Amino acid sequence: MKRFPLWACVCVAMALACAGPALSVSSFTPPAIEGRPEASAAALATQTNPMTLLLDARQASRGLMSARLTVPVKAGDFTLSYPKWIPGEHGPTGPLHDLASLRISALGRALPWSRDATDMYSFHISVPSGVDRLDVSFDVLLNAPGDVMSTKNIAIVNWNRDLLYQADTDSHQVFVRAGILLPLGWDFASALPGARRDGNRVDFAQTSLATLVDSPLDCGSYVKHIPEWSHDGATAQLDVFADRPQDLDIPEDVINAYKATVPQALALYGARHWEVYHSLLTLSDAIGTQGIEHHQSSDDRAADGFLVDEKRQLASGDLLTHEFSHSWNGKYRRPADLTTPNFQVPMRTDLLWVYEGMNQYLGDLLSFRAGIRKPKEYPEYLAALYASMDYEPGRETTPLIDLTTSAPYLYQAEGDYASLRRTADDFYTEGELVWLDVDTIIREGTDGRRAIDDFLHIFAGPPTTAAMTATYTRPDVERLLGSVMPYDWHGFFARYVYAVSLHPPTDELQRSGWKLVYSPKPNEFIEADGANNRETNLWYSIGLILEEDGTVRDVRRGSPAFAAGLAPGTKIVAVNGQAFGSDVPDGEDDPLRYAIRTAQRARRPIALLGQRSKWYGTYDIAYRGGLRYPHLVRIAGKPDMLAKIMAPR
Repeated sequence: MKRFPLWACVCVAMALACAGPALSVSSFTPPAIEGRPEASAAALATQTNPMTLLLDARQASRGLMSARLTVPVKAGDFTLSYPKWIPGEHGPTGPLHDLASLRISALGRALPWSRDATDMYSFHISVPSGVDRLDVSFDVLLNAPGDVMSTKNIAIVNWNRDLLYQADTDSHQVFVRAGILLPLGWDFASALPGARRDGNRVDFAQTSLATLVDSPLDCGSYVKHIPEWSHDGATAQLDVFADRPQDLDIPEDVINAYKATVPQALALYGARHWEVYHSLLTLSDAIGTQGIEHHQSSDDRAADGFLVDEKRQLASGDLLTHEFSHSWNGKYRRPADLTTPNFQVPMRTDLLWVYEGMNQYLGDLLSFRAGIRKPKEYPEYLAALYASMDYEPGRETTPLIDLTTSAPYLYQAEGDYASLRRTADDFYTEGELVWLDVDTIIREGTDGRRAIDDFLHIFAGPPTTAAMTATYTRPDVERLLGSVMPYDWHGFFARYVYAVSLHPPTDELQRSGWKLVYSPKPNEFIEADGANNRETNLWYSIGLILEEDGTVRDVRRGSPAFAAGLAPGTKIVAVNGQAFGSDVPDGEDDPLRYAIRTAQRARRPIALLGQRSKWYGTYDIAYRGGLRYPHLVRIAGKPDMLAKIMAPR
């Protein structure tokens, strides 16, 4: 996920076994714990007797769908489960509140059901004698604040929202035949196999429940299907669904850059573990931005003008490359304790510093190597990443491992002072710094003969396979790194992941031929991100991030703004007596930036008038340091390792 079924063949298992005894190919089943959902029940929805699902999406533009299922059962007490722990979302995020109007019947007669008093994702039914199949229907409510799944012209289908399944079964052993009714005139895309369309109905080939949930579907009225790559029957495609037709007028150079992603990824990993791949992308301000990985597709969501706006590509050009890389790192190779047999068994997320942290580095790397962003821009981007982590007060107490372990709730966390609590974003951002350090250590230690690419060829590379999962542990990662270059990798990760680290890894900067400086010149990536998010970043000077209207989004503890008493939610009304507003002429500083820049020669503090709720207050900021933004500058006489890392293969 960005701020992400599997069939194994004997030859692949043998090849992977050669890499070492700790590597396993499996559907990992954790040890039994009393009271926890398990996967020990024999699945009644078999290959010869599958469950069926027909999703009626004809009212999707109104925010409604309806699901009709037939579920094989046996007489007696029976329990249906609504998916709770969703792969790629790394938490108990199944939107149970979006299931409404549940009806269960058999042989044409309604049956009573009851929700479990403690596990509210479970529904109990007493199945009458002689009944071997239940008819289940319910409404799917698509839209909620922060979770919009449809507009007038687009709908996103995450199948986990549209089904109930037999409790305590292995989702790889439950079989389902799915179909969907589309609104008239709408097109669709999905990695689900065997699609057959008849009018507005699409039926798919029978598959496992795990594969169904791992294969989202996008549909809509304004669509562009862009073939990206094909070889020996394998294909990759970008499927774009827009709220507005003009957002499909994608510049040819942008399309070509995204097409370059596939060969760059294949060079990075050395093999593939998919037969088809669909990058599903919705463009809608209403739906918002998100990225969720799947093995043979990704559920990517961006703003209206994402593909036609240079600033959005600059700030977020790794959205699709991050999720694409997850097909190898996260789906093919997956932490053992994050690999669960069904959607009710809790996941353990401690190794997200590999799953997401390394993938953040690789997704960014692919975006630069493919040309979505220019390789020469990476040092500026890296400066912004490093500074954001180095200036985070929460790192004084909270190590990276605590953030990955607590990811299931951190992904949902909201509220003030996020820089004190730290966020799920941190193990992406700082994870990139950790894995860049790994890359530079390998390159320096082998005189440039090896790189992280060599590790990836062992970790997630040859041989090419169909979609499958190979699990790993921390010792596996350290062992494979050691096979690329002997080094104290365990101690390295202990220092930067498992212990409080007052600064992110810093040696990587000098090692790669660069050093970090601060100057009044704006950082290009911080500015682009600020324009996209409609915010002003003054984090490295007075210690504030402001929304477009002057409302304080966050204030850095220990900064001049914090010392002056400012708090999140305070709206800046005036600066040194001058009204603060967003209607500033192009090329001119807003009053606050002007005050910070000229405070160096002033003899008084910067005086802010702020409003919080119905109260006004004055805040005197004692600061003389001017505007400060991070940049990397070259170290004379040292080779530019970053240029080599980001150069296309």
